[in-house]
Amino acid sequence: MIETERLLLRPHVLADFDALNALNSDPEAMRYIGTGQPTTPEDSWIRLLRNAGHWSLMGYGMFAVILRETGAYIGNTGLADFHRGLGDDFDAYPEAGWAFMPAFHGKGYAFEATDAAHSWLKEARAPERTVCIIDYENTPSLRLAGKLGYRRYGEAQYKGKTAVKLERHA
Repeated sequence: MIETERLLLRPHVLADFDALNALNSDPEAMRYIGTGQPTTPEDSWIRLLRNAGHWSLMGYGMFAVILRETGAYIGNTGLADFHRGLGDDFDAYPEAGWAFMPAFHGKGYAFEATDAAHSWLKEARAPERTVCIIDYENTPSLRLAGKLGYRRYGEAQYKGKTAVKLERHA
């Protein structure tokens, strides 16, 4: 578990399903993720199992982000190996990702949590490089990536959309 000033980050547990499903089924939260559409409870269940399994098999993954003050699940962030098939310049490196409930956008939670996740991975695994993909229209996430030290190095076709490929070096 990681503790920041306002947040707790921990691997997902079964009890996170309802909150994760609420996040994944929120049209605004999912606007720029994957196909840009809310997901079904079945897809949320698969994501929950993927998140838990990633920790079990890889020793790192996506964190559930919990608001310390209330214990509320507000999103997820972390780094993982999603096997997206985007090429050796992408798939061979830990991929950063984040998604937060819209009520928590614009308050610095995403940076606080994602920066903490990157710091943890640096200590635990010391990757030389990390990557992420972000929809061209997702200006807030592109700003966050820049604040985290990511720089654009290309683009990729993913789920029928063109996305920016970004990298961050140690």
